[in-house]
Amino acid sequence: MLALYPIFNFKGFKYNPDLLQLVTLPLVVLAYLNAFEKRSVKSGLWLGLAGALALMTKYWVLTMIGAIGLAALIHPDRLKFLRSPAPWVAIATLVIAMIPHLVWLKEVDFVPLTYAGDVYGLSSRQQSVQLVLGYIGHNLALLAAPVVLAAIALAWPSRWASLARQPSALFAPAWSRGENRSVNASQALNIWIIQIVVAIGPPLGGLIFTVYMKTDWGISLFFLTPLALVAIPSLRIQRIALFRIVAIWLVITLAALAASPYIAAEELAVNPNGAATYGARSQLARELTQAWHTRFNTRWAVVAGTTEVGEPMTFYSPDHPAPFTPGELWSSGLTSLEQARRLGFIGICDTTDGRLPVCEAWMRENGKDAEQLAITTQRFFHGHPGPAISWKIYIVPPAK
Repeated sequence: MLALYPIFNFKGFKYNPDLLQLVTLPLVVLAYLNAFEKRSVKSGLWLGLAGALALMTKYWVLTMIGAIGLAALIHPDRLKFLRSPAPWVAIATLVIAMIPHLVWLKEVDFVPLTYAGDVYGLSSRQQSVQLVLGYIGHNLALLAAPVVLAAIALAWPSRWASLARQPSALFAPAWSRGENRSVNASQALNIWIIQIVVAIGPPLGGLIFTVYMKTDWGISLFFLTPLALVAIPSLRIQRIALFRIVAIWLVITLAALAASPYIAAEELAVNPNGAATYGARSQLARELTQAWHTRFNTRWAVVAGTTEVGEPMTFYSPDHPAPFTPGELWSSGLTSLEQARRLGFIGICDTTDGRLPVCEAWMRENGKDAEQLAITTQRFFHGHPGPAISWKIYIVPPAK
């Protein structure tokens, strides 16, 4: 069912921490279920390490860690778990593992927290309500697809003629009120509590604290939904239903793969000037890496530009230069202006960006000895030309 979730087929159009949490959060939940069952020092150690790994992905993971904490406190067997060493070893391991990061946070004056407050804090309650409703609707729509398709696979009747006479027979093979020994009721309760908390908690918190709720934030919070549904004791899943689900996933995936070039071409035809989406940043990264190596025969260490320009250069260039964003109160913490001047940097200004005058002014002030270039990049989709973007490049040599 999780493979039918559109995020895995259609939504993964950009690689960011929201998608990366689809790796780390399941590990946290799995480690918690293991610790809750075994209640040993070793299981607590793994839970703490999994929590630290997830936290280093994104602080948003605190929502899942909080849900796990509430599940441990609400569960009927909570005393057995809390009297064991597992939760306390997990907390200690998490704190110890996060010490280097906490030290770094203090050194950069808690910039990530400042960034979050500046970017996602809202002053309008009405806007907050609209965003929360959009968040809920977006994630419900995404969840509807795998749930409906899985229901079709579970209820697929072998005899369509009998269905016309007795419609209730559609779900009869998949539903029973008898005892289901294949479901661990204790662990199923943990799953249900965690899923309910992460489904209700974030939008409720967004309303209370007037936070800008991005729909992508829900990407990582609903991976437990298929498991929560499967863990319903009354639900009976036949082996043939698993085959049907896999078949549905395969057909959808192959269809999406075959249609993707045509979808891109159609979107480009509708929005031919979508520079932000279709800009050839990977091509620009390759050209700038080669330009730096040709001139200095060293690694390209720092790129200066807006987040939309700098981060793709970090990703696509084989040198992975550290991004420096001029004028931001909350820098990435990966480099500094002093380090950029010492190591040299390449400054990039996007001529299609409304912030071009600010970018040019900063480059003139901090790149007085820079070699200036003009580079144009363009991508093609099924023969359709994408937008041609002109970049103003400033190559600042390393300090002597």
